[in-house]
Amino acid sequence: MSAAPVLVLTGPTGSGKSDWALRLAEALPLELISVDSAQVFRGLDIGTAKPDAAVRARVPHHLLDIRDPAERYSAGEFVADAREAIQGSQARGRLPVLVGGTMLYLRALLRGMAPLPRASPTVRAALDAEAAALGWPALHAQLAGVDARAAARIHPNDPQRIQRALEVYRLTGRAISDWQESTPPPLPGIEWLRYALVPADRAVHARALTARFDAMLEQGLLAEVGALFRRRDLHAELPALRSVGYRQLWMHFANGIGLQEARGRAVVATCQLAKRQLTWLRGEPGYRCLDPGELTGLKQVLRHIRACGFMA
Repeated sequence: MSAAPVLVLTGPTGSGKSDWALRLAEALPLELISVDSAQVFRGLDIGTAKPDAAVRARVPHHLLDIRDPAERYSAGEFVADAREAIQGSQARGRLPVLVGGTMLYLRALLRGMAPLPRASPTVRAALDAEAAALGWPALHAQLAGVDARAAARIHPNDPQRIQRALEVYRLTGRAISDWQESTPPPLPGIEWLRYALVPADRAVHARALTARFDAMLEQGLLAEVGALFRRRDLHAELPALRSVGYRQLWMHFANGIGLQEARGRAVVATCQLAKRQLTWLRGEPGYRCLDPGELTGLKQVLRHIRACGFMA
């Protein structure tokens, strides 16, 4: 029995992934599975470019609005949810299309995910208290003492990943790097069709990202962040509020930073995110890169899908 195709459509932020996916939906019966660590949160709509209700009514979408912003969502949870969505789409005779730029999620799905222990509220609360007293760089130094490999790839100012690595060590006495080396194989029976949209002109892309963020502000992004800020159960260290754009505008409300300065910081952070995503892609094998400005690439993707035996 031949492997069933699953399309992966990734690339840096603002490269047109969702637009391409919707164009493909005009030619093929498919379902879209979001690979976006911010779109999982309810209430984060404008700043994540989340598809609106009309689009979602036209084309089935998965893994949108599945968590409250006060909650957390891990790569392991994504893998389990994505597998379920893939299998459901296939059972309905539709092509599963993974769309998004959270590269950690894609790597976990495509390479397999270690069966790490569940999160412990008690351990996390203790780590948060230590971080409040000492700072996350100090906890990063602790991590280096017990798992040098993890510390080498995690930035000292990345609290979510530092916390998770230390949590795993404190729960099991075993480094998260050791757990990851015993990763089981990824989902079997799938032929992954991997495409990355890579803008040919980075300067043009950077200008487009600036215009895109300004358009989000005009659409009401500031009011969206303001509504989140008025919730008393949310704070700046939650993963949802560390998302690019939200983090900077949150500082406008929380720290009195001027709107123009917050906007400038958000634009810089967005361009830095795009750069990190491109760097990550260069280290990932198996992706076919297409310039999103060359729409003939859509025909190439369609030919590839049909060559794998999926017919509309």
